[in-house]
Amino acid sequence: MERDSLKDFGMDNILLLDRMNELDELDVLYPFALDELLCRRTGQGGPAICHIWRHPRAFVMGLRDSRLPGAADAEMSLQSEGWSTAVRNSGGAAVPLDLGVINISLIMPKKAVDSFHFHDDFEKMYGLIRLALKETGCQVDKGEIKGAYCPGEFDLSINGFKFCGIAQRRQTHAFIVQAFIVADGSGQERARFVRSFYDKAAMGESKNDYPLVAAESTASLEQLTPLGAGAGEAFVNAVKRIIASRQTEAGMSEAESKLEMPTKEQILGMADILRTRYAIQSQ
Repeated sequence: MERDSLKDFGMDNILLLDRMNELDELDVLYPFALDELLCRRTGQGGPAICHIWRHPRAFVMGLRDSRLPGAADAEMSLQSEGWSTAVRNSGGAAVPLDLGVINISLIMPKKAVDSFHFHDDFEKMYGLIRLALKETGCQVDKGEIKGAYCPGEFDLSINGFKFCGIAQRRQTHAFIVQAFIVADGSGQERARFVRSFYDKAAMGESKNDYPLVAAESTASLEQLTPLGAGAGEAFVNAVKRIIASRQTEAGMSEAESKLEMPTKEQILGMADILRTRYAIQSQ
């Protein structure tokens, strides 16, 4: 069943990089820098990768958020409270991360340099997440949820409540589809937190320039599905089973032979580059 359900998504023999419990790197740009380097190598003939990770306490902004007049002050306030902050180089808007939020990156080669079929790439992530939740009996819908943080056409929801957002980063020869999944805890509390960021960062700016976040828009898998407490772990285990179901011994041997993991120094160096390139400019 799982093999047939993913056959049209081009997700055979993807390597699984499970960093769910690698929590020593407190800089939230570390996993984004790792994605960036792995994507380069995938574009140079390296394997496709499914990267799963978490961060204990971070707030990630989109490029548009970083241009709000009070963004620098709002970021400093978050940092003073112990939050790791960053502006990401993929699409989307502000997202809080904690141990109850699961992040998945699908890093895959482009079929052609001039391929712009980004909707098809989003569909790959949607298909994976929908299949991972199939056994819960819950229908996963796709489409923007009014009042949700990090809103977009590929908001994923259950019963009208957003639990997942999807963004994308495209390089010349490969791409990354990144999803955050609100798995454990309260979606409403996270939405209120994001709203408080915009209240500080917007400083009276037109509401057309940032999402007007409503607490009731968002919920977690713990709240929405029969998975209950421990929903995050159950969800990740389902994703891993699905990825494994599409792997073959020969395929894994070939993929592993092509894998060249970046060194820690290279990842930290890329994190510094991303931090400088996408830094908030004080206004």
